[in-house]
Amino acid sequence: MNRGLLLSAVFLADQAAGDPEWLPHPVRLMGWAITKGETLLRWPGQNDESELFTGAALTATVVATSYFLTRMFITGAYRRSKLLGWITEIVFGWTCLAARNLQDEASLVLEAVDAGDISLARRRLARIVGRDTESLDEHEISRAVIETGAESASDGIVAPLFYMSLGGVPLAMAYKAVNTLDSMIGYADCRYFYFGKAAARLDDAANFLPARLTALAIVAASGLPQASTHDAWRVWLRDGNRHKSPNAGQPESAMAGALGVRLGGGNFYAGEFIPAEPIGEEFRPPQPGDAHKALRIVSAVALLGLGAGVLLSALLWSKRCR
Repeated sequence: MNRGLLLSAVFLADQAAGDPEWLPHPVRLMGWAITKGETLLRWPGQNDESELFTGAALTATVVATSYFLTRMFITGAYRRSKLLGWITEIVFGWTCLAARNLQDEASLVLEAVDAGDISLARRRLARIVGRDTESLDEHEISRAVIETGAESASDGIVAPLFYMSLGGVPLAMAYKAVNTLDSMIGYADCRYFYFGKAAARLDDAANFLPARLTALAIVAASGLPQASTHDAWRVWLRDGNRHKSPNAGQPESAMAGALGVRLGGGNFYAGEFIPAEPIGEEFRPPQPGDAHKALRIVSAVALLGLGAGVLLSALLWSKRCR
């Protein structure tokens, strides 16, 4: 299928259907494979070098398998019929995007906040963030929604579209494998410091360009009412590298400037406080209304990402045809 048409069809499928829980999502299969692989490759008393090697082997295997299995299924479908090939390619591509799901989950959190049910908002928020949510007030809930919206705009929308435009659905699926590996084993704690190092570094590399493209898209989208393009650009350039992640701080800092709110700072994870630098420290704490604006900016970023992906696909196709 024409790559630009593919991106458009995948985007529309995601907007129409989101991420239904009944769907046998490939990410769940990736998670199962990572868990099984860790069980097979790790043993008590394993030294640091061995953990580093086996973790890298698991990472390479899961990413390569995700790429080649996706390619095999799509190729096999096209051999049966062009229509089946189109459907298979669109369905696999649809599972790589998370634009509608992000909007749905974040909106449910904000609905509960707007209704004054902070307890329900905390429970719903726990579905989309890794931090502890049990004691968060409406300011901290709003901050969490804004931060996860900005970061997910990169790894759930812009990055999959970017890799799909470069290498089709198989490359986008390989990216999702990298993302899943990082979320499961890419931690710098005692358990995964060596075993998950390859996954974490590969995720950093894979998200380097998409994170900055997302920040640029947020700056462009901050032309919406009650947002500031100037501050989005200024705070991005100043605070983009304040985050412990080389990538997450890029869209978060642009979003902080766009909304004129303070993000960053420490969070509790499994009862342990993890300190972090503030982003946009001169601004006020975020309110629920700011989180609603952030979601509108994320929607605009999704459309900009789609447009850029279609344009990139067209440029690559024109070069191939010369």
